[in-house]
Amino acid sequence: MITIDITMVIQIVNMFVLMFLLNGIIYKPVRKILSDRALKLQGMRDDVEKLQDNARRRQEEVDKKMAVASGKAKAALDSARAGAQAAGDEKLAAIKAEADAEKDTQLAEVKVQIVNAGKELQANLDGFATAMAGKILGRSL
Repeated sequence: MITIDITMVIQIVNMFVLMFLLNGIIYKPVRKILSDRALKLQGMRDDVEKLQDNARRRQEEVDKKMAVASGKAKAALDSARAGAQAAGDEKLAAIKAEADAEKDTQLAEVKVQIVNAGKELQANLDGFATAMAGKILGRSL
């Protein structure tokens, strides 16, 4: 049977004291640590979001700069290629002109040699004709 005497009052007082002590020593500090941790995690999440946003913006800037640099490099390459092509064309034209001049010179020399050979043959034609006729007839003419 339950009797209400002084021990019950002491137990109730003991429970209240224990509740206040536990609340002050354990519950409040644990709740404070948990709320501080939640605030710290939220702050870290915010920092991570800011850093990710910053990284995304910087990557976009880098991509834009790379596109501009790529365009400039392509333009420089095309310009260099066109310059090299023009220089090559000039050298090729100069070499072709030199080759044509050499060909014309040699052709003129060959024509002169042909004309000289024709004159020599024409001059010796009578002698050759006489020698051939002598060989064919078997006697000198």
